[in-house]
Amino acid sequence: MKIVSWNVNGLRSLAKDGYWESFLKGIKPDIFCLQETKANPEQLGEEFLSPDGYSAFFSSCRVRKGYSGVALYSKIEPLKVIYGLGIQEFDQEGRFIGAEYEDFWLLNAYFPNAGQGPERLDYKLRFYDAFLAFAEKLREQKPVIFCGDVNTAHEEIDLARPKENDANTGFLPEERAWIDEVVSAGYVDSFRHFHPHTKEAYSYWDLFTHARDRNIGWRLDYFFVASEFIKHIKKAEIHPDIYGSDHCPVSITISS
Repeated sequence: MKIVSWNVNGLRSLAKDGYWESFLKGIKPDIFCLQETKANPEQLGEEFLSPDGYSAFFSSCRVRKGYSGVALYSKIEPLKVIYGLGIQEFDQEGRFIGAEYEDFWLLNAYFPNAGQGPERLDYKLRFYDAFLAFAEKLREQKPVIFCGDVNTAHEEIDLARPKENDANTGFLPEERAWIDEVVSAGYVDSFRHFHPHTKEAYSYWDLFTHARDRNIGWRLDYFFVASEFIKHIKKAEIHPDIYGSDHCPVSITISS
């Protein structure tokens, strides 16, 4: 089983130039989680509402059009789908969707960006804490896998220019400390589990500076797997050859 996560930076934009079709044909996901969809279901065409062979689930922003939003597509019918953390200030932005499967919970989140100032940094850190508490509650039932755009690079190896960004959001000590907390709680960064020393492996590049052409990037997109389930993960990959967004997809493969 292959599970894919991708910040698409606008789902409708993927219809242009065949990006959506090439994604489905190239990666062949069994389940895929999208972030920053920037659309309500009624704004989407059939190719997004019901791709052949998939059930589709959406959580959209309720306070601002064309902002945030997540989606989950699955060839395997989930046992249950959850559309929020149960906290209004977080759920109204459409940042979370979760699905229960036979052997695990899969949680898909678009974590806040703190680039708009101190208030949004506080919001981001509180979202982080609420999310981890929610995940840990579900983990009492069965193992948790969570994925998405975390909007933070964990270690210096995870971005091209760590020294220049140590005072910038996305690499602040308090943001990185939360990922430390996630690891301490017993979640494994699946990519680093299989590629502990791989450098220049990024999932986001700034569009305006054409950073992707020079691979001046950040690894902001993750699959974290509960330690009790990591033995079932066969591989974890980044897919920089898939275009259509300022992020590229990341994936894990689960043994059958």
